[in-house]
Amino acid sequence: MRAFISYSHHDKAALERLHVHLKNLTRGGYIETWYDRDILAGGDLDAEIARELEAADLFLLLVSPDFIASDYCVEREMARALERHATGKARVVPIIVEECDWKAMGGLRQLKAVPTDGKAISEWANANTAYLNVVQELRRIIDAERQPAAPARAAPEPAAMRPTLPRYRAKRQFDQIDRADFRDAAFATIKDYFRRAAEEIDSIEGLRSRFVDRGATSFGATVVNGSHRNGTAHITVHCRNSQAALGDIYYSFSETAGANTANGGFNVSADDYEQFLIQTMNIFGKADERLSPERAAEVLWNEFIGNAGISYD
Repeated sequence: MRAFISYSHHDKAALERLHVHLKNLTRGGYIETWYDRDILAGGDLDAEIARELEAADLFLLLVSPDFIASDYCVEREMARALERHATGKARVVPIIVEECDWKAMGGLRQLKAVPTDGKAISEWANANTAYLNVVQELRRIIDAERQPAAPARAAPEPAAMRPTLPRYRAKRQFDQIDRADFRDAAFATIKDYFRRAAEEIDSIEGLRSRFVDRGATSFGATVVNGSHRNGTAHITVHCRNSQAALGDIYYSFSETAGANTANGGFNVSADDYEQFLIQTMNIFGKADERLSPERAAEVLWNEFIGNAGISYD
């Protein structure tokens, strides 16, 4: 797929991070990105941008206050992208870089934005987790587009007359291998989130953190808030590795908790279409709330640092 990236030059750092996270997709030939810096010296800017606006299969809009403030981004690039999206000739994916008034823009508020629930990348404790969520959604789009086309009908309706149909979802049953694979991948996501978030905390004046990798099925972390009376918090997180485990993923607010104790946890569950996590043993959680691994990591991190008098707005 050929992806046109529309962005404000004020968001150059976000563009560069996006390219880093897209590397697996570009290296594998699944996606080819284009943005205005690809225009060679002496090239006609307007003409080349116009050509790429017509050639793209996918539009990635890096939405921020500066993007919205740019007449060129909104009135030229976004407007044409939405026109082609409406005809089914391309797909538009809003990537919310920073908090802004994007939901007031009629063309955008009707679209599913990324990261999850349109939460701005700047609002995530770990920006890399947000970018990972973006890439995972793009991979789903690419995989859907690569599915074999349905057999042609004898007398198809003109494309302009056909209603836009939702993508099909097939029911399936998830077996124990599916469950174990999802659990292990979720644990790896939570572990990576804590490692990176701990690095972020450690860079903030007055706060300290320590991440401890205890192998494939366990890790721990400590945060210290020097300005708070009870400003030290510990956590140990385990992934199920035996029948005696207290959950699929479970944790204790202790520095060196054994595998036989827990203050809370997450279990793998599923409906007829997908797997997800359900929080357990936590009076502050919503027992029936479906959580993605990324969201579970964020929930657990916020609860953990809250024990040290730290919050993330």
